[in-house]
Amino acid sequence: MTTQIINKTESRTDVAQETSKFTVRVVMTMAGLIGAWALACLIGGLASGGLTTLIRGYISAITGH
Repeated sequence: MTTQIINKTESRTDVAQETSKFTVRVVMTMAGLIGAWALACLIGGLASGGLTTLIRGYISAITGH
């Protein structure tokens, strides 16, 4: 003869903490994607014109000349 034992446990979830964790993960993922896009643009700029052209274009974009 076997007896069944049922254990009941109660767990409480802090909704504010879980929402905060999720938000931090989303923000970090978006920051990573933006960083990867920026790196891809930098590599593309270097490949299309070289370092001097990239620097000259950057300076002219900042100064407006």
